[in-house]
Amino acid sequence: MSINLKAKETLIQVGELKGKYRFVLSTELYSKLPESKVIKEAALRSGVSRGVMQACWDAAGEVIKAWSTEGHSVAIPGLGTMRFGVRAKSVATVGEVAGSLITARRVIFTPNVDIKDELQRTPIQITCIDRNGKVVKNVTSGDSGDVEDPDKDPNGGGTNPGGSGNGDNPGGGSQPGNTEGGNTEGGKTDTGDTGSEGGGDFVDM
Repeated sequence: MSINLKAKETLIQVGELKGKYRFVLSTELYSKLPESKVIKEAALRSGVSRGVMQACWDAAGEVIKAWSTEGHSVAIPGLGTMRFGVRAKSVATVGEVAGSLITARRVIFTPNVDIKDELQRTPIQITCIDRNGKVVKNVTSGDSGDVEDPDKDPNGGGTNPGGSGNGDNPGGGSQPGNTEGGNTEGGKTDTGDTGSEGGGDFVDM
């Protein structure tokens, strides 16, 4: 098995590279597997009925949702942990503290060691596609296999060396203001713990 990426030559619509073609990386997904298929497969592998598996699935989801909203980092068996957080602006005085400082609410998933090891071992295949839709090159990644940790990585996952986050956006895989090779969104540099937007400071929690 491998992770398949595509590097598509795309006309950048915004930012400093506007009007230029750049090869933008994005993940190729075969399909979105529905919950019913996952439950059916899990039932087959565990030897229990689909009804029992569905009940357990629903109950686990309710427990995770309830505990997450109470401020806990909740274990997801076999996968890792999940918690809620926010992306917010920092201010100099207590009088400036208000709900308006929050710019986004976040779901933060931290994979366990087994998941990280599996991802690290998985090879990456890159298909290069030019602006006319023709495959011009195939690449096997020789990267170090580093896996980011949202709780320990000082960049908070905000840096994507060599490409931007979503290659299907008209801007060449970037949000307005993004630059290739980093994740600079709308003028804000997402650095995990601190950043800036329009001169203000941002903090991820």
